[in-house]
Amino acid sequence: MDIGCKLCHSATSRFSHPKLGDYHFCPFCEFIAKDEASIISEEEELKIYNTHNNSIDDAGYVDFLYTFLNDAVFPYVSSDVQGLDFGSGPAPVLAQILDQNHDFHLDIYDLFYVPERIYEGKKYDLITTTEVVEHLEDPLAYFHRFSELLKPGGILAVMTLFHHNDMTHFNNWHYMRDRSHISFYTPKTMRYIASKTGLKIIHTNNVRHTTFMLDS
Repeated sequence: MDIGCKLCHSATSRFSHPKLGDYHFCPFCEFIAKDEASIISEEEELKIYNTHNNSIDDAGYVDFLYTFLNDAVFPYVSSDVQGLDFGSGPAPVLAQILDQNHDFHLDIYDLFYVPERIYEGKKYDLITTTEVVEHLEDPLAYFHRFSELLKPGGILAVMTLFHHNDMTHFNNWHYMRDRSHISFYTPKTMRYIASKTGLKIIHTNNVRHTTFMLDS
């Protein structure tokens, strides 16, 4: 049985991957959600995260983050800002880069590794979330939270690889083969999310970066 889209509640089409389970595609907002019965447990998810070896000493990974910063953050935010890196992972490399090299001051939060909700009661000039939103079962709720945490004119910079609106490609796509990835987006999906959360998109590279501003 098909279900409604988790984002826009439109009718979705169901399709299956022979090893990874069922998915639901929304033709209206282009969101793809992994079927709840196919989602792994938090314990299994953490095991996957613990295999990641990202480090500030990994020049390739630092370059990868700088590509994101140069495209989605630095053109829209000055230095000496108060920020939040949401989903910082086991090694908060992005926060370290911005703190040490660019006079940003970032709080960090991660469901597994830094679970204290340091952001509660605060407002930020910048929120970054890199390779996080593909793990969220209810992404709209999180984007509402991000919106509420931003100061007027504040920036939300998101990194997640966009799907191609091609189910054959999707079923052979490396990004969906990560079993912890359960939510998939396109620029159209991001525009829909912005319209429902008090945000506006000021930049996308149409591949994996989206920059939102609080629409005051």
